[in-house]
Parts: sequence; C-alpha cells; structure tokens
Amino acid sequence: MKKLSCLMVLALTGAMLITACGKKAPEETASTEAAIVIGSETATEAPASTEAAATEVPEEAPEGMYASELTGEWIDQSLQDQRPIAVMVDDEKTALPHYGLSKADIVYEMVNSTANEGVTRFMVMVKDWAQIKQLGSIRSTRPTNLQIFPEWGAVLCHDGGPFWNDNFYKNDFVERFSGTFSRVNNGKPREFTEYILPGDLEKNFKNSGYSQTYSDWKYGDQISRQHYQFASHSTPNTLSDYSDAVDCKTIKLPFHHNNPYLEYDAESQTYKYFQYGQAESDAGNGNTQLAFTNLLLQSARLEQLDDHGYMMYYPSESNREGWYITQGKAIRVTWTKLNDLDATRYYDSDGNEIKINVGKTYVALISDKEWDNITME
Repeated sequence: MKKLSCLMVLALTGAMLITACGKKAPEETASTEAAIVIGSETATEAPASTEAAATEVPEEAPEGMYASELTGEWIDQSLQDQRPIAVMVDDEKTALPHYGLSKADIVYEMVNSTANEGVTRFMVMVKDWAQIKQLGSIRSTRPTNLQIFPEWGAVLCHDGGPFWNDNFYKNDFVERFSGTFSRVNNGKPREFTEYILPGDLEKNFKNSGYSQTYSDWKYGDQISRQHYQFASHSTPNTLSDYSDAVDCKTIKLPFHHNNPYLEYDAESQTYKYFQYGQAESDAGNGNTQLAFTNLLLQSARLEQLDDHGYMMYYPSESNREGWYITQGKAIRVTWTKLNDLDATRYYDSDGNEIKINVGKTYVALISDKEWDNITME
C-alpha cells in the first residue's frame, strides 16, 4: 500500500513545478461607486514614476530596534535573528472565537478542503512568539502550507495532517511541532481544544533541538532576510503613482464556506476582516477585530488529490495574477515563487517589485477557477 501511495504521489506531482529539493507529496495521523467584478485581464499600464523609490534613503532605526522582516515595524533588536513560527489555525465556525490572531504579523488564508463548501484554514506567522498568551485553536496542515512556510525560515506548528504530506515532511528544511501543545477545556469536541500557551514553544524547541535563530539554522543563508519590500515608515505607498489603481473600500472573497470580506477603515488605514456574517475578533486580546494594512491576493492553480476533499495549491510558479490592496486602492500585480525556500515576490505591471506598507499583511490564495468571482467596491 505504501508503494502504491508513492506511485500515486509521483503521478500527481510529475506535472508540478519542481521545488527546491525536488520533493513533492503527500498523510493522516491524528472609489468607483459601482462594484468591480474582477476578471482575468492583466494590467498593462505602467506606474507614472518609479524613480523616487529607487533613490529613497533608508530610514534610521531607533536605538535598540530593527525593522521586522515580517511587518517592517520597528521591533526589539534582540529578535532580529529569531526564527518566526507558522501556526495552523482552524477556521471552522465551531472553532470560534479565535485567540491570538490579532497579534500575528501575517495571516494566510486558503481553502483547506474541496468538501464542505471549500472550508478555509489560516496559517499565521508570528515573529515575537515568546509573547503569546494563547493562540489557536490548532489543527492539521496541508501540502500547500508545507511549501510556503519554509520561505520565512519558520517552524510550523500544527496537529497532524493527511498522508499527502509525507514526502514534504522529508525535506529537511521542513521543521515542525505536531500535536505537542496545550489542551484547553472550552466545552468543545477535542479537535477544537488545542492551543499554544506560555511555555509550549520553549518546551518544543528544547525537545526537538531545532535552532531558534537564523544564524544557527542549516538553511539560514538560503532564505531572504529581506522578504517583503517596505515603503517608508513616514511616507506610505498610497498607490497614487499607479494610473491603473482602482478604488477598493470593500473586497469580497470567493470562499463560500465562511464568505469573508474586508472593509477599509480610513481612520486606522487598515482593512477590517469579517466572516460568517460577523466581525472576526480575538477573544484573547479584548475582542480586537482582525485588521490588516496590506492585502495580497494570489491566483493559484488548485488540484483535488482524492475523493475526500484533500487538495493542494501550486504555490511555486511564475508570473501568476494577483492584487495588492492598501490605503483604499488596489493594483494588479503578478507573483512569482521559484521554490520552497524562495520568497514569494510581487511585481507591478511595469515589472518592478512592489513596496508594501509597514504593518500587518493578509495573504489569500484563491483558485484560478474562482478568481473572476472576487468583487471590489
């Protein structure tokens, strides 16, 4: 049976773009006033000018601080060499309310299964993980996540996953903690009770022997420490230089299970996240609503792997469609990721890498079959 599974994986992955170590795989253990309907056209107009960005003088960090590679925000210099964590968080309605998501630096959302109306799952990136009070609830991972999180030099926190993960686990840059976190008696079924609590990560790092720093990690010199390109702290990118920018005060995403949308709040200059017909709030941090400075949407190929709803996106491809949304505006972009350890890069219609604004970022992978169903208002 194991041999047959491997043959199935090889057959499926033969059509995939080869990743860094050539391993693929798969297993289970435990404001325009009118709405804009997004089509599949590619933007053709170039930005009015990109010379200013090229000659920009880097800002000087306050004493004892550095610009986080995840958000661009000034954070304590003692964290500069620390590897972040990537945490799989359940987004089924029964899992609500979430804990700790408002403290995440980056939140990825993508379909987790083709069953159940395409239920989504979050993968949240946290740099200063020692400050976590409660994060979760924690659930299983999928092949897509195992190809994305390594680009950050992160350690993945999850609880099991399908056998389709197995060959990805064999990549020795895939370091992970699975099913080793605390249980909280919240009156829900067991699968909704696992959370990261204080001390859990320290214990996991100690027991695993994994490096907590980039410099001591085997692949630390192969990942980009300058991941996103950030605009100036004092002068945000308003997208006003782009003649093809469109108004985007509300964006509705074609995830049909939770029907998420984001609304721009001009006062905070962030997009507030809603799902299941309500504000997405963080019960562990004063019911703060989840909000983002930057939205990055990626059109990606999706393949169903079996009849049980297991699936994966293709996150390592070139010149795929996307959107960058910030400050109430949106521009078309393309995205490229060369392999599992390579950073996903985003380019404007003139081929220049975009500069996103300092702050938290939301990234959504959306099936190219659903791409036309994004709406902006």
